[in-house]
Order: sequence, then structure tokens, then C-alpha cells
Amino acid sequence: MKHHVSKTASACFYHIHRLRQIRHLVSREVLTQLMTSLVLSRLDYCKAVLAGLPASTLAPLQHAQNAATQLALGLDGRSHISTALQKLHWLPVKYHVTFKIATIMHQTFHHRCRLYLSDLVMFALANLNVRQLRSSTTRAAAVKRSRTQFRRRAFSVAALAYGTVSSPPSVPSTPTQPSVVC
Repeated sequence: MKHHVSKTASACFYHIHRLRQIRHLVSREVLTQLMTSLVLSRLDYCKAVLAGLPASTLAPLQHAQNAATQLALGLDGRSHISTALQKLHWLPVKYHVTFKIATIMHQTFHHRCRLYLSDLVMFALANLNVRQLRSSTTRAAAVKRSRTQFRRRAFSVAALAYGTVSSPPSVPSTPTQPSVVC
């Protein structure tokens, strides 16, 4: 996994370096759009496989995102990056991984995802023929046992670590929403 992270980070830094060379030729808005399309799209690719990795493995991706933020906003190296990320509406890498998996789990629960993903996760649903358990009313996902560290990072196991999939009462669950491909 470190090889994937280092290759992704080096591709991001390549594009950041190229964009740094043309930053005086384009406006700040265009530079931010180029940064989003060239750098953040590479950071977003295969984000779910990064679940459960230690912070030391994710650090190169976070450094690439920080460099992209500094270039997009014209900041120096000593500026606080968290407020700059908020200004651009970008999540840090660790939290973006969590958000991505939680989004996929929500889509899986509401059957707006690919069939192979919904086959990986089983939800505790109410069954009228069986005695009712508390878990049948919480819409919680059933926990699959894993014995190895590699298996714990699989989507069917790692996704359960990010909580239940229940949406807030103010969000209606309508089947007319457009289908989103996970």
C-alpha cells in the first residue's frame, strides 16, 4: 500500500510543480480549478482502499494536499493549513477517507450502489418470523469477523467501523433521488 501512496503523492507533486510554473499566467480561480482537477482527482482515486492505514502511510498524501492548498491560495509555508482547507471546502485526507466510506455505506443501505457492494454488507433488518432484537430496529450493519490485519481493511469489514448508516430524521429517504455509482 505504501507503493500506491508514494506513486500517487509523486504524481500530485509533479502536477503541483507544473502548476507552480504557470501560476502567474492564470487567475486564482482558474488555478484552484486546475488544482482540483489535476491534483485532488488523483488524491480521490481509490480513496476507500486507504481505510485503516496508519497516519504515517497517509502523510505523503496529506503533504501533497497541503502543498496544493498553499499554491491555490498563494500562502507561504508557515501559514495554518486547516483554515485554508476550510476556505477551499476540502477535507483532510484522513477525514476524506472516512467520508468516502460513510457515503458508500449510506448508498449501499439505500440500494443506490452497485450490486457487488451491496452483497458485501449485510444489514440487520426486522424479520416478522424471528424474535425481535434491538439491532433489527437500529439499521446497523452486521459485523463480519476477521482474523488478519489485511482482512480488517476490506470494505465489508472496514466500513462497519464508521458507524451505522441511519440518516437524520430531517433527511427523507426517497427512491426518486438519482442513482449514484459508488
